[in-house]
Amino acid sequence: MAHDWILIVDDHPQNLKLARIVLEGAGFDVKTAVDAEAAMVMIEQEHPRLILMDLQLPGMDGLELTRRLKKDPRTATIPIVALTAYAMKGDEAKALAAGCDGYITKPIDIHLLPQTVARYIAGLT
Repeated sequence: MAHDWILIVDDHPQNLKLARIVLEGAGFDVKTAVDAEAAMVMIEQEHPRLILMDLQLPGMDGLELTRRLKKDPRTATIPIVALTAYAMKGDEAKALAAGCDGYITKPIDIHLLPQTVARYIAGLT
């Protein structure tokens, strides 16, 4: 069953608001979570079509949440795209090794984000 909503997990309200507005403006149904724990609750209720995952989260970080989701057969097929402002050498490799399907750096490019999300949903990376 195809799920038609996107989950954005980010602890910065401005990033959540910008990504939500941009994606909703492009026709996507978007839900947001400010930490891994809130995201897990939402994912337990209904699986999103895609997760945009900030790597730097309070408590459990985005890499650990990604590992947990990819190990669980119920959630392993959900595409997860890392979204981070603190891109350092090796971060993309760490994100991909944790199970992320892609990697986007902040600041968010409002013109490219909807196209990038659509590509990941379609399975084209």
